[in-house]
Amino acid sequence: MFVIGERINASRKTILQAIQERNVQFIQEEAKKQVEAGAQMLDVNAGVRVQQEVDDIEWLVKTVQEKVDIPLCIDSPNPKAIEKGLKNHKGKALVNSITLQKDRLEGILPLVKEYNSMIVALTLGTSGMPETAQERLEICSGIIEAVKKEGIPIESLYVDPLVQPISTNIKNCLITLDTIRTIKNAFPVKIIMGLSNISFGLPERRLINRTFLAMALAAGLDAALIDPLDKDMMSTLLTGEALLGQDEYCLNYLASFREGKT
Repeated sequence: MFVIGERINASRKTILQAIQERNVQFIQEEAKKQVEAGAQMLDVNAGVRVQQEVDDIEWLVKTVQEKVDIPLCIDSPNPKAIEKGLKNHKGKALVNSITLQKDRLEGILPLVKEYNSMIVALTLGTSGMPETAQERLEICSGIIEAVKKEGIPIESLYVDPLVQPISTNIKNCLITLDTIRTIKNAFPVKIIMGLSNISFGLPERRLINRTFLAMALAAGLDAALIDPLDKDMMSTLLTGEALLGQDEYCLNYLASFREGKT
């Protein structure tokens, strides 16, 4: 599975403070620790300070890529912030995200094409939150049509099945897993998601999140935004990949064990 480190997000107080103070050392240390823990891409989100987001995302992209040589996920609904991030990004970025909403498609897809980036598509339409896997499949179909019309290869598309908390509907985990399987059976796209929403409002959230990760891997999950410094989460990932036949000769699992990470 493709691991995207989620920690550089302005919704975290320490990150917000570092952005406000332009604390290069703090942000670069966050980036370095995540890469050392196994992240293959880093999410950067500066959306808390809406009026300063464009400048903040430019600073984050430059600051992080001065320290680590991996691609970034430019996390914003704002086309101006996305464009500024992509202009300053080295390599092929991932943009997070579009929906089926017209303004998001028209504002973001041209940038994805211009900068040859990858794109995350939330299975969210124009009439509220979809409740079933079939509804999400239909939204996904519409997004794929728009992506192809813009001339963006489908291989650049990551689809987010929209994780909802089991605290509000005990079936939400099952709906997500069904959505993953349904979309992957219908289209040659990759599935991505953030895990933590599944446990919202419940105690021992990390336990729920990592159990959910193992189940999603078995359903066909390709990428996830996670905290790579969560040792239990990363251990679950490595173990799950070995059990699912995704780690030949269990080499990654064994290497992690020898390094004391599992």
